Amino acid sequence: MNNFNKTTLLITGGTGSFGHAVLRHFLHTDIDQIRIFSRDEKKQDEMRHELQVHHPDVADKVKFYIGDVRNFQSVHDAMVGVDYIFHAAALKQVPSCEFFPMEAVHTNVEGTDNVLHAAIEEGVKKVVCLSTDKAAYPINAMGTSKAMMEHVVRANARIAAERGKTVICCTRYGNVMCSRGSVIPLFIDQIRSGNPITVTNPDMTRFLMNLDEAVDLVSFAFEHAQPGDLFVQKSDASTIGVLAKAVQQLFGDTGIKMIGTRHGEKLYETLMTREERLRSEDMGRYFRVVADNRDLNYDKYFAQGRVITEADEAYTSHNTKRLDVDNTVEKILTADYVRKALEMCGGVSDTHRA
Repeated sequence: MNNFNKTTLLITGGTGSFGHAVLRHFLHTDIDQIRIFSRDEKKQDEMRHELQVHHPDVADKVKFYIGDVRNFQSVHDAMVGVDYIFHAAALKQVPSCEFFPMEAVHTNVEGTDNVLHAAIEEGVKKVVCLSTDKAAYPINAMGTSKAMMEHVVRANARIAAERGKTVICCTRYGNVMCSRGSVIPLFIDQIRSGNPITVTNPDMTRFLMNLDEAVDLVSFAFEHAQPGDLFVQKSDASTIGVLAKAVQQLFGDTGIKMIGTRHGEKLYETLMTREERLRSEDMGRYFRVVADNRDLNYDKYFAQGRVITEADEAYTSHNTKRLDVDNTVEKILTADYVRKALEMCGGVSDTHRA
């Protein structure tokens, strides 16, 4: 992306799966500096040493900032001189957010507000915030906190647009394969240990994206965003039962144990609601959902409102293209984690060779 040449990029939550993927994409470009902002000094130290060993010629391009998005001052200090921001810091685990919902609020909602206010104050050019399909029609604490985060994004995007400097937008992801806490690494670990893999509900459907696609979506948003836009990638999906069989084809069949639905889980995920789909624009690989820019003058809506308020259906993991086992195998093989795990195992299983 030419936009990033000779610029400084800040990644909040930069030691996570997404931060590593961004580094892979941008480390050897003409970008001047990449700032990693997170609160985990151990992960930062590991990332620093990994860069020094494998990328010594460009390791100095990456700068590390200890801080927490919950602390406005630490965010603000890291943002001086920044041109672009990927805001990926979040609490993402559905069960833990169910038990500690206020922690999700502090990080996902208040933390995002801190990042965006600091960005506006410092005159950052563009900010892309990462959201999740669980924010659409949320039923759990994590999804609810991310839905509120999206409202915070739109409100701050409106403020930033009035000041004419910072463009703020949002991307919404389905399941990013092999990201921290996701199910594929769990399945692989269970198979390696000789244990049956644990499946909550085989009929559940989930979108499937790899990390490279996640970075591509954010890059697309940077190039095309208007204030308050939401970008969604058109994604394939599979049932959890099919996903489990696909992982077993690659790593071996140790059986399946049904454990039932966990706290706050949905049968299927939604990337665009019916209301959002009505104002979406098809941009090829992606949908762009424009911001609702109506003002606070409610009087006119009592006299004349919109007749159509929602599309016929939402865009969900149930009604998108559904992958069978073989296609799901092909899809999960696009994940670096899976390919490296196969190399450690000496290749695919005998079942898959057959």
